Amino acid sequence: MPEVEVRRSPRRRRTVSAYREGDKIIVLIPAATSKRDEAIWVERMVAKIETRERRTQRTDDDLMARATYLNKTYLGGEAQPSAIRWVTNQRSRWGSCTPADRAIRLSARLQTMPAWVIDYVIVHELAHLLEAHHNARFHALVGAYPKTEVAKAYLDGFSAGTRSGEPISGDVDEVED
Repeated sequence: MPEVEVRRSPRRRRTVSAYREGDKIIVLIPAATSKRDEAIWVERMVAKIETRERRTQRTDDDLMARATYLNKTYLGGEAQPSAIRWVTNQRSRWGSCTPADRAIRLSARLQTMPAWVIDYVIVHELAHLLEAHHNARFHALVGAYPKTEVAKAYLDGFSAGTRSGEPISGDVDEVED
């Protein structure tokens, strides 16, 4: 079991939550929780965090397989990336594409988001392999993905809900020449 820190809160009445802070899992419980219930909640919340982390550890190979599927399904197989990978240095956009070498990079911040949101960003970047600019043709290509609008709204909501000034979906990428 990973290192766990339990924080009791007098303001909490019924809810229990947990999150990862570095190598530790922080479990927040009501101050009045018994030691027996604390142990049950800690075990339950650690299992929940570990399950979520296993589910979200997508690899670069997983990305390429997903990009291949999305390309065939929504773009007629015309957008062939040379590489697609997760990067940790993108703080101002969700993804980027370099048409010259056909490389796509996705922000690692996407890894905890729903698969359909990641799929939208992949389709968006794949579309840049066919059309570099955000013109009518580009939007038609991206619009072939049926969850485009809801994924953009999700990213907008996520951005609005954070304090770090993360990009809105309109800033999903930057095309590099």
